[in-house]
Order: sequence, then C-alpha cells, then structure tokens
Amino acid sequence: MEEMRKNVIVVGAGPGGMMAAIKAAENGAAVTLLEKMKLPGRKMRITGKGRCNITNAADVPEILQHIQGNGRFLNSCMRAFDNRDVIQFFEDNGVPTKVERGQRVFPQSDKAQDCVDAMVHRLHELGVHIACEIPVREVLAQDGRVKGVLTASGAAIKGDAVILAVGGASYPGTGSTGDGYEMAKKLGHTIVPVRPSLIPLETEEDWVRDVQGLSLRNVRATLFVDGEKQQEYFGEMMFTHFGVTGPIILSMSRAVSTILLDKEHFVEIEINLKPALTPEQLDARLQRDLAKYQRKQLGNALVDLLPHKLIPIVIDNAYLTPEHPVNQVTAKERHQLVEALQHLTLSIPRTRPMAEAIVTAGGVDVREINPKTMESKLVHGLYFVGELTDIDGFTGGYNLQAAFSMGAAAGQWSVWNDD
Repeated sequence: MEEMRKNVIVVGAGPGGMMAAIKAAENGAAVTLLEKMKLPGRKMRITGKGRCNITNAADVPEILQHIQGNGRFLNSCMRAFDNRDVIQFFEDNGVPTKVERGQRVFPQSDKAQDCVDAMVHRLHELGVHIACEIPVREVLAQDGRVKGVLTASGAAIKGDAVILAVGGASYPGTGSTGDGYEMAKKLGHTIVPVRPSLIPLETEEDWVRDVQGLSLRNVRATLFVDGEKQQEYFGEMMFTHFGVTGPIILSMSRAVSTILLDKEHFVEIEINLKPALTPEQLDARLQRDLAKYQRKQLGNALVDLLPHKLIPIVIDNAYLTPEHPVNQVTAKERHQLVEALQHLTLSIPRTRPMAEAIVTAGGVDVREINPKTMESKLVHGLYFVGELTDIDGFTGGYNLQAAFSMGAAAGQWSVWNDD
C-alpha cells in the first residue's frame, strides 16, 4: 500500500520560506506556500540594493561569527546546507554567481529578480501550490501537535506540518509586519524583545545636517555606554540629515538598539577621523599644515587634512573659531584640534524606526527550537525559519545564508520527522 504524502504548509514566501517549500517538495511532500503579498520574494527583490547578496564565500565558522545574534545555534543546519550548496542551487537553476569584495556572492546579472525567478520556477517545477494574497491569522494546534493554519478570511487549511517563515518586523511594506511573533506566542513560545538591527542611528547634534551626504573612509567608530567602551569598528560611514549610517554604524546598531531598550543608559559614538596616526604623529602633521598656511585663518588651513564640510565642525569641537589666525595657534590649541580629530563625539538618543531596519533582532527564543531540524520543542510539526527567530547577522550575505540553511533544514525535516 502506497504511503500517504505529507501535507506541508509553508507560511511566507521569502527566501527561507521558498527554500523550505522547495526542500519539502523535493522530499516528496505535497506543499502549499501561502504568501500575504501579491507576489513571492518581495523583500528578497530589494536586498543588496536590488542585487541580492545571496551568501558569503567565507567558510562556515567565519560566517557564523558574522551572525551576532545566536550564530552558534545555526552550526548544524548551516553545515547541512552551506554557502556552497546555496551557490550550487542558483547555478543549477540558471543563475550564475560572482564573488565581490568582502567575499560577498551576487548573481552575475546583478539582478535580485533573477534569484527570485529561479526559486519560483523551481517551486512550479516541483508542483508546489503557491497561493498569494492569503494572510495567515494563526497556526492551529491540538494536544501539542500542529493541525494546520487559519487564514485571515477564516478558512482553515489542514496540514501535517507548518513552517512559519513570515519574517521579522522590518520593511513592513514587503509583508514583514511582525504578526508571526503573536502566532508563536499564542502557541506558548517565548519572544525575545524585538528591536531593529542594521539600522541608521539618530544623533542629538544638529551639525550632522550641515554635513549630510558626506562619506568617510578609513575611520574608527567606538561605542560608549555610560562612559564605558563597548565595541569599535573600522571602515566607512556617512552623515545624514538625522544622524549617521554606513557599514560601521550599521554593524554597531544592534548593540545600540539593545542598550536603548533601557532608557536609563547614555549612548555615545566617538569618531576617530585619523585612526592611523598616534596623537603625536597627528600633532606633527598639524604643525606642518599650519606652517604651510601660516598666513591664513584656521578655517582655510585644514583643507589638506579634512573634507571641506567637516572643517568648521572639527574647529568648533576644538573650542576654536575658523577666523582664528594660524600664526597665533598655540600648542594647547593644537592639542584641542588633535582631540577633536580623534574624539569627535555624537550622542545617540535612538535608532531610526523599526520599519527602516535591514533586519530584526529578537524573536522566537532559539532555546525552544531544535537546532538540527528547526522544529519547535513545544509543538510537534511546527517549524521556524528566518528572521522570525532570534537570529540576525551583519551585512554581507550572512542573513540570507541563515534563511536558506534554516529553510532547507525545516523543509527536509518536516517530511522526514516521524509522527
């Protein structure tokens, strides 16, 4: 007698959800993929500025180090379906890839849409039923076992397994509106406080508006909380009309948003504009510049050292004026300039709104999820994938790799697990 096919319901047609549906179908399940938006892969189409940074070419241990939110939890599923498997999947489905700076992997076409199209084509090949514009209200369970889902229209869809891949709370316009947290909570799961990650930061200082659009390279940003140094990053950043953004700012934003959950803390970022020089070397450099422009005013004497827009800001932070005659600058005033150049301080009262975050930190507590299978430890047949869980990484392809690895595990094990 022929064995009955398992009915697997995947909720959310993002990268993790589509990969879960593909793997479940490849393993013989009858799969229904439910998506609240009009089309699958909405958020995936805008990742990597529309180019889709599908993974990173580093080895697995290094990738896990770049997933600052519970990276070690992913060790098992990522080794079972790693970055080479992701690259191979897209190559096999007509999307050749390339490796760029920072070992970031992109489609050769630089089109995220090609990646989405490849996944959707594979879903159709496997006979997965894709139903769009079907929001799910809750997961149905009885006696600790999944029974199916209830849609927003009140329709109950039966299933032997349910894979929740509905995303976090960032980019709500793509369908990630945080409704998965309530679904998981209703089934008894703990939700680690949700906050934005990889998000620009707002500053108290108004002068950032005067330099908005200015990018800085090879600078060091150090995070201080209540005067205590927490972390630092070296690289690129940019000023905006509201504060700061760019790679090194986004990298520290998770720590900032976590700290700011407690309103009592005072958060600052200190920017070293010349981190390659010791204070003594920078003072010597200043002396040369001041000697070169000794007949000018201070505002015109730092043109070789700083971007034009930043000169009045640094001078002001050194408690001097642009009109100060260069030939009257004292050793003490030079010291003040060195301090301002290497300790330009910004007060951070808040991050930008959650809707602007690239990823969400927090979510379903991973201690309640089997790290090999992605199955809930509380409800049999329920699986969690992607940003809905308390997992998040830096930019560089790490978050998509996590979603693909989790999706592959959930898809396979939703079929392989015995009742």
